[in-house]
Amino acid sequence: MCRLILSCSVAFVLTFIALNAVAGENDAKVGKTKIVLIGHKPDHPFGSHMYLHECGLLAKCLNQTQGVEAVVSDGWPKDAAVLDGVRGIVLYSSPGGNILLTGPHAKQAEQLLADGVGYTAVHWATGATGEGLGERYLGVLGGWFDTSFGGLDIVPTKLVRIGDEHPIFHGWDEFTLRDEIYLKTRLAPEAQPILKVDVKGTDQVVGWVYQRPGSKDGRSFGLTLGHFHDNFGIEEFRRAIVNGILWTAHVEVPKSGAPVEVTAQDLDLGPPPEQK
Repeated sequence: MCRLILSCSVAFVLTFIALNAVAGENDAKVGKTKIVLIGHKPDHPFGSHMYLHECGLLAKCLNQTQGVEAVVSDGWPKDAAVLDGVRGIVLYSSPGGNILLTGPHAKQAEQLLADGVGYTAVHWATGATGEGLGERYLGVLGGWFDTSFGGLDIVPTKLVRIGDEHPIFHGWDEFTLRDEIYLKTRLAPEAQPILKVDVKGTDQVVGWVYQRPGSKDGRSFGLTLGHFHDNFGIEEFRRAIVNGILWTAHVEVPKSGAPVEVTAQDLDLGPPPEQK
């Protein structure tokens, strides 16, 4: 699986990282809204959990919104300066609670969240494993998932919006997708469910927003979808995620939704490693 780091999909993202490292520092100085997307090498079968590739896709989409500069990082940035002036952090990764709240960078992350930096967790990044870590993560993301809650299911279903108008809803209609659905995700009482799907006759919340208490107007967005790479080829799917990331960073989402144009080349993962 490690050989995937050499695939064209990851090469695309590594090029993106290199080109944006200096640009991100310069843009912070001129007042652009800086968003850092954090992924790492794949840990699932090819075509799923393509963390760095999807971070690169989302970053390309985010950069289409005027005044935004998105930067991709392979793992939590080793250089603390990468996060200077950041207004939004996105994790598309293995359990985000473990990445965000443990390790040598935990104090830096804690300060950024207290300062009101937006936080988005996609798919497995909504998870946390370890004694007491999930409850701590609940206070950051407003929700969290563990397989012990109810397991998961892979089904075709419709993504349905919940409640009144929200900026995340701008510019897309409800649509059908096939994804790995986390069952019985737990939400904080203050979290607002905004997206759901039906799994075998039961509604499952797959997206929520959260105004973080104790922070300077910090916003969080959790989305448990995103298992399969194919779903990132759906314009409505990309727009819902990008709208949510922008909302957490206090960027106004246009009524028509954020621009999310990508090419077939952007979506191409290249051949599976066993075919090389």
